[in-house]
Amino acid sequence: MIEARLWKPLKNDAVQCRLCNHYCVIKPDNRGLCGVRENRSGTLYSLNYDKVASYSMDPVEKKPLYHFQPGSRTFSFATMGCNLSCSFCQNWSLSQPPRTNGTITGQAIPPEALVDAAVDQDASSISYTYSEPTIFFELMQDTARLAHAHGLKNIMVSNGFMSRECLDELASDIDAINVDLKCFSESFYTEISGARLQPVLDNLMYIKHELGWWLEITTLLIPGKNDSPEELEQLTDFIANKIGTDTPWHISRFHPDYKMDDLPVTNGASLDLAYDMGKRKGLHYVYIGNMPGLNKQHTDCPGCGKEIINRTGFSASRVDVIDGKCRHCGAKVHGVNMS
Repeated sequence: MIEARLWKPLKNDAVQCRLCNHYCVIKPDNRGLCGVRENRSGTLYSLNYDKVASYSMDPVEKKPLYHFQPGSRTFSFATMGCNLSCSFCQNWSLSQPPRTNGTITGQAIPPEALVDAAVDQDASSISYTYSEPTIFFELMQDTARLAHAHGLKNIMVSNGFMSRECLDELASDIDAINVDLKCFSESFYTEISGARLQPVLDNLMYIKHELGWWLEITTLLIPGKNDSPEELEQLTDFIANKIGTDTPWHISRFHPDYKMDDLPVTNGASLDLAYDMGKRKGLHYVYIGNMPGLNKQHTDCPGCGKEIINRTGFSASRVDVIDGKCRHCGAKVHGVNMS
């Protein structure tokens, strides 16, 4: 436990957390919505700084990031907790206990040891992932700064509901991010996650156009919930016109989990509809990553259309990119260290 960052004192020993767009006002002896930040006598503390709950070596494609150091390995870790309460969460046993019953477990692994583990295992980067990295901000920031000093890149996998202050604090610490854009309906965003759509849209634009981090976007397609042609058209139009056609969009297949265990898995026709919608809007890089039978996990050149990155599972088995350009026609292939 350490004193939290990004908060301000209020009257009567209350505090306001400034870490995410909930901007929780927290009375003494209470926690914020995330369940991991607690007001003790007028001071806000991070309860999960020394509680790493999960860590592993992953291919960077698993984040998913397809255009950031393809074929590299990333050391990934998380603490428990999340600032959202998504009813379909696939990592609910990691993300939700601090909110539901106050449980925060994990190992005391300091930033130095996390970076050492990444270096020892020849990782190219460290990923803050699995739960929501915004809510372990202090541990993430301290680790990220050490990682940069050791020549490693830093990756966030996030719901995108962090505050502008949080983004600005991390501006020079993070290199790439994948953001979940859960749907394009304000009411459904609140219903399924307890969050709001507009702050996520604002953050996506800020990340892409102001911070300059490498950005990829993921949408989990939920049958009958966020997969209508009208909503998909709005969502892909936003990515194409407000974020940029060079932004990779990952479409993921839903499978029943947590509180949404009564819905079917997403069928191939719905995934194809979303894929085709993205392509019609001019998105260069659209992927269906967790349904290999559709063969939509490869990268085609935006110039000549030839396949330039072949992926099997989470590995990039062939990369026909030289100095950031297609080997066949010389067109630019957007991304970071794509060769």
